[in-house]
Amino acid sequence: MAQQIVLLSNPTSGKGAGARIGVQAAERLRARGYDVLEVRGRDAEDALSLASSRVEGGADTLVVVGGDGMVHLALQAIGGSRARLGLVPAGTGNDVARYFDIPRGDVDAAVDVIVAGHERVTDLAVTGDRRYVTVLAAGFDAVVNERANAMRWPRGQARYTLATLAELRTLRPIPYTLELDGRTEHLEATMVAVGNGPSFGGGLRITEGAELDDGLLDVVVIAPMSRRELLRTYPKLFRGTHVHHPGFRRERVRRVTVAAPGITAYADGERVAALPLTIEVAPAALRMLAPERTTT
Repeated sequence: MAQQIVLLSNPTSGKGAGARIGVQAAERLRARGYDVLEVRGRDAEDALSLASSRVEGGADTLVVVGGDGMVHLALQAIGGSRARLGLVPAGTGNDVARYFDIPRGDVDAAVDVIVAGHERVTDLAVTGDRRYVTVLAAGFDAVVNERANAMRWPRGQARYTLATLAELRTLRPIPYTLELDGRTEHLEATMVAVGNGPSFGGGLRITEGAELDDGLLDVVVIAPMSRRELLRTYPKLFRGTHVHHPGFRRERVRRVTVAAPGITAYADGERVAALPLTIEVAPAALRMLAPERTTT
């Protein structure tokens, strides 16, 4: 009997490329001898329900076609099971694909990774009943996301640009209470981020240096900044060189509680909940189909 793969796709991923890539991935997996069960929900809630039912029914491998948001949905479907996760990148950010060196823009190469069957076991971050693999944003960046999501116009990246400009006009320090492995601090900051991995948002390396399999979370605090300083520092996030800024601070912990008034947190780019939130590391919680890591 052919091995079954549940293929979960988002037709709107990658500005519509998800539908085309999903069809290609299914065809190539079938050509390699797999029994492919395609799952497409009417919306995210329906897709999660369908994928969860397949995992609960014993599916061993869930493959998602999409970006970081689809990976986030798949993590919730997998839950505490030992199902493996595969990825055919079709998003705009694709940080998870970068983490695991999964080819982007090449469906055949991404399918080859799945067929090879090599697993990389890594940590996840957990808050309540939500799991995430990249970064939880809980500061200025989360405020921008919240404003952008409430806007009906314009569409695409321009909406986030306008939301950023709007929030910059009222930029002020955010009062936080952090509990870091039982130690409590009160401080002001521009943003706090809790990373399982090093980047989010299409390569913003806010938690530069975070390791996926070290059993720790990287909590980054960016001290209060002026508008000019924030705009000057922002490009450094793509290179990870912001770690040399005097306002950068990192703590590595197993558990953190983040509290601040009026902040709704986002993880893997998806809306999670209003603060306060407690985040814990779940060691070795994810079996990811990924290329073997080469050593030199």
